[in-house]
Amino acid sequence: MFFFGKNEQIVDAGEGAKRKLLGRGGSLMMAEVSFQKDAIGAIHSHPHEQVCYIVQGSFEFRLDGKIQRVEKGDSIYVPSNTLHGVRALEDNSIILDVFTPQREDFV
Repeated sequence: MFFFGKNEQIVDAGEGAKRKLLGRGGSLMMAEVSFQKDAIGAIHSHPHEQVCYIVQGSFEFRLDGKIQRVEKGDSIYVPSNTLHGVRALEDNSIILDVFTPQREDFV
């Protein structure tokens, strides 16, 4: 199955953040989330496992009570039901998120 980024719908993912689904099938889903400087991905948890890859920019990433600065080329594994969230440190910061199982709430 092919997904073409230029054709995928961009949705508001909170103040200063936008999300676009880039691919999904079986038990996997991939999404691109772009942030303006100081935009917040609120602290939350979900039953899905998640891997985040920093495509562009930098973030303050909170994971299970710890805070770490991450930047382009870094990645994070988020276990199921683990509290996590981000704050963008630069304009046009982008995270590529992969989830298993799929986030039905994103569809």
